[in-house]
Amino acid sequence: MTANPFSGTVASLMPRARTELAELVAFRSVADPAVAPRSECEGAARWVADALRAEGFQDVAVLDTPDGTQSVYGLLPGPEDAPTVLLYAHYDVQPIGDEDAWLTPPFELTERDGRWYGRGAADCKGGVLMHLLALRALKANGGVPVNVKVIVEGSEEQGTGGLERYAEEHPELLAADAVVIGDAGNFRVGLPTVTATLRGMTLLRVRVDTLEGNLHSGQFGGAAPDALAALIRVLDSLRAEDGSTTVDGLAADAVWKGLEYPEADFRKDTKVLDGVGLIGHGSVADRIWARPAVTVLGIDCPPVVGATPSVQAHARATVSLRVPPGQDAVEATELLTAHLEAHTPWGARVAVEQVGQGQAFRADTSSPAYTAMADALRVAYPGQEMQTAGQGGSIPLCNTLAGLYPEAEILLIGLSEPEAQIHAVNESVSPEELERLSVAEAHFLVNYAASRRA
Repeated sequence: MTANPFSGTVASLMPRARTELAELVAFRSVADPAVAPRSECEGAARWVADALRAEGFQDVAVLDTPDGTQSVYGLLPGPEDAPTVLLYAHYDVQPIGDEDAWLTPPFELTERDGRWYGRGAADCKGGVLMHLLALRALKANGGVPVNVKVIVEGSEEQGTGGLERYAEEHPELLAADAVVIGDAGNFRVGLPTVTATLRGMTLLRVRVDTLEGNLHSGQFGGAAPDALAALIRVLDSLRAEDGSTTVDGLAADAVWKGLEYPEADFRKDTKVLDGVGLIGHGSVADRIWARPAVTVLGIDCPPVVGATPSVQAHARATVSLRVPPGQDAVEATELLTAHLEAHTPWGARVAVEQVGQGQAFRADTSSPAYTAMADALRVAYPGQEMQTAGQGGSIPLCNTLAGLYPEAEILLIGLSEPEAQIHAVNESVSPEELERLSVAEAHFLVNYAASRRA
């Protein structure tokens, strides 16, 4: 396909899309009641459900999933005997982090330097709008040529597995011939990219206890075992001298075969400070797409302001381990737990609690759906060919869908290119990328329907 009937339609719809994205971003939909009220997620779910109904979707439902969150489902019937395509996104978002570091209010979509800023703008409320724009473009140009199912998750960022378990309990609900996961991103702005692999993850909380209560450091320090110092030693054991992840028994030497990530580009994208080296060894692509990576996400200990001269009796941390394709997340969890227990010094008491887990994913890029997507991206990005990359993040639902529907073709596209700074302060989305990827998705659905008829 070379014609582009959808470009003008999507361009005309962009002002409406900005208004709608602003409405959706305004919900503080962090799926953690300790961070934001549950009503914020419920409001976002209702917004998505109303949007689907307005587009003519049937069987629209707000699903109560086993982790206590809500996902939104809808079905848009297509022509008789047409294939079924499932479109995925999520409305829940990461916490905002340091609010003072945001240049504009995090839950108020704000335009600056040609980008739209706000928590969830790219990850993944923008993905919801991408799907809506593609469907609207199709309806304005002859109709939607496939049966469309939409599922918008409410706890992807928490990794608590509600939608995965719901899908396993209702295996007919999300059955489809192809799945478009709108939660990935181009390698960089303007370079159309599908994500072929996702690292899985495991999320643990580790607590160290050494004393019944805090003690005066002047009176008892030097002999009394410090829980915070013990925790620091445990966490330090997770990295080699060069910063590589070292979990006892977990392989960390795989090599990425595919699109490379030049170190200079990576330093620019991540804004590494001058003079600070990257961690690990091997190529950048090896480190972020093919190997496990541990990150300490948070530590419970006294803040600097107001700290007292005390030996700490208790300390706690949240540890994330990203697990590459080819490694089992369950086994990685067991190895990480054993490592934390084995490396706790001084006989300190250690307790490890699993918080979340998701398996890694590898797509079949030789499938007909990828050919259809390559043609679609070629139209939406004139002069560019589709690239295939990995992603360090995880989308646990991918493996659930692959297990439930082994014949389904799963593609990953989205708005989370490096400039989006997802999960960080000042997250943003490129409206040009939103427009082009919406056009591409519309073309893909046409191409895919034609390929199934051939």
